Amino acid sequence: MTYGQIAELLGDGYTPRTVGFVMHSTPEGTPWQRVLNAQGACSTGNVVLPHDKQQRMLEREGVAFDKNGRCDLQTFLWKPKSRTKRSPTVTLFKRKSSKSSRGGKK
Repeated sequence: MTYGQIAELLGDGYTPRTVGFVMHSTPEGTPWQRVLNAQGACSTGNVVLPHDKQQRMLEREGVAFDKNGRCDLQTFLWKPKSRTKRSPTVTLFKRKSSKSSRGGKK
């Protein structure tokens, strides 16, 4: 998935750069390594140490990169299935279960 795809899913007011900023501060366990830039390359070189960590993680998952550090987005890009029903609000974070949001006993 690309930063731009996520920004598009989130809607107006979100840009790929905003998504990158938010991804930088996501909680542990978020699969941040699966988000690439529009060229199919990693954009974490100046943020993550070692600089090639994201690419190595993706290669272990079967993603192939060329000599310029880009993967073929036609092959590896995740495309969500289209939805016929109204789409729920998209969030990068885990949702609370519906039981906890209903209040329960006081």
